[in-house]
Amino acid sequence: MVGEKEFWKWTESRWVSQDTDWTDARFITAGIDVGSVSSQAVIIADGKIIAYSNMRTGSNSSESARKSLDYALSQTDIPEHRIDYCVGTGYGRVNVPMADRTLTEIACHARGANFIYGPQVRTVLDVGGQDIKAIECDENGKVLNFIMNDKCAAGTGRGMEVFADMLGIPVTEIGDISFKVKEDPPAVSNTCVVYAKSEATGLLRKGWSVEDVVAAYCRAMAERIYSILEKITIRPEFAVTGGMAKNKGVINRLIPLIGMEPARTNWDTQIAGAVGAGLFAYTLCLRGRARRRRI
Repeated sequence: MVGEKEFWKWTESRWVSQDTDWTDARFITAGIDVGSVSSQAVIIADGKIIAYSNMRTGSNSSESARKSLDYALSQTDIPEHRIDYCVGTGYGRVNVPMADRTLTEIACHARGANFIYGPQVRTVLDVGGQDIKAIECDENGKVLNFIMNDKCAAGTGRGMEVFADMLGIPVTEIGDISFKVKEDPPAVSNTCVVYAKSEATGLLRKGWSVEDVVAAYCRAMAERIYSILEKITIRPEFAVTGGMAKNKGVINRLIPLIGMEPARTNWDTQIAGAVGAGLFAYTLCLRGRARRRRI
């Protein structure tokens, strides 16, 4: 319906450094992370982030990769041919046409978290659009072990979008609304998107407030995430990447379960995968893999 509000939509963004002169850089690299829900492109000059974009993934992975790179470059004067190497990652990484190489999101999120949170990070939780990944890494962001859920939207970013749309609440407000309750209700019994929607509808019919239903679903998602995290050794520092890191309704309910506060960062948590990809590209340039200059 024309004009109908899309509650699942979150704010797209881009950023460019005002302090870095890319013309002095030896290597310019790019990391492009095409996920099932969002896509990010990060531009890196000699290991420093100089621009990034964070956009909604469309129906075509190749187009999403192109749009995210164009969006990241749009507020800079960097010509695309100046990029020396590009690494693609994420759900749609095989469809990143400008990538010189692709790497798994496991490796890229560990490396990216190491950069945006710091080398003290040892456990990384990435809640993506369609899956949840718990990663153990060393001080260099190298993956030591990982575990992920099955291919199900339960407890993921897409699941939260569907839930927000059903209740008519902007997905960016879910976290705040979930705390507008006198007492936290028990978690919904099922985090499966289909069954959770049905259960939530039933609870509303029984007289539950929207706030109570949202709180119950956030708690269920936190418990779902913890059920995956507890299968590995959770070591401090603990960092969260992906869009769910911005949902305090879930994260603040997860903290008591794991017994530790997550690390903090000023960077957008959704760019971690693309940052890792861009840093891998920089390493490859240092090893002699840079493209030849195109005039």
